[in-house]
Parts: sequence; structure tokens; C-alpha cells
Amino acid sequence: QVQLVESGGGLAQPGGSLRLSCAASGSIFSINVMSWYRQAPGKERELVATITRDDITNYADSVKGRFTISSDNAKNTVYLQMNVLKPEDTAVYYCAAYYVRTGSYSWGQGTQVTVSS
Repeated sequence: QVQLVESGGGLAQPGGSLRLSCAASGSIFSINVMSWYRQAPGKERELVATITRDDITNYADSVKGRFTISSDNAKNTVYLQMNVLKPEDTAVYYCAAYYVRTGSYSWGQGTQVTVSS
């Protein structure tokens, strides 16, 4: 089992920045891919960014060039640096760990990001 704890959410102005953190503990050796998802009110959860063990990254088109996913293996932490924030980035952001062997996910509890002037 892996436990994921997100932090770093909050209120930002349009054009501002926030950095989210996701600290992993437990059987982290079994994780193949770490991801950030988000869910806005009334909308489905959507994939924002992923990073593999080989540091290969992918982004949703809506955040390319503005968001950066990275990992610090020594701290067992994944980050999401969010720049040039827009009101449409407002959502609850979730960290997720994916296990190729089982095809399953572990999820964090989520952290609220609100972009508003």
C-alpha cells in the first residue's frame, strides 16, 4: 500500500503561481507512474500531468507550457509547479500513483486550488 499526501493548494490570482507537493510513503517501489489529476465543480476528473520512473513527462494540452511535473526521489515527493494560472485551473487537484502490474491506482485526498482576482 502507498499513502499519498498532497499540499500546497490555495488561492492565487490570475497569472500567479502555486506549487503542489505529493509526498508518498509505504510500498513506493511498486509505483510505475505518478500523476496529477484535477476535478472542477460539475466536471469529470481529468489528467493534468504524468511522470514515469524514467522521468518521462506528459501534459494535458490545457496546461502545456504553464505547468511542470517533477520528482525528488530522495524525498519520495512529486511536485506540480503551476505558472500563469487561469481561472479555469480552479479545481481540486489529486495526486495518483499507478501500478502497471495490477493496473490500479492509489489516490491522495486532494488539495483545492482557486484562481481568482
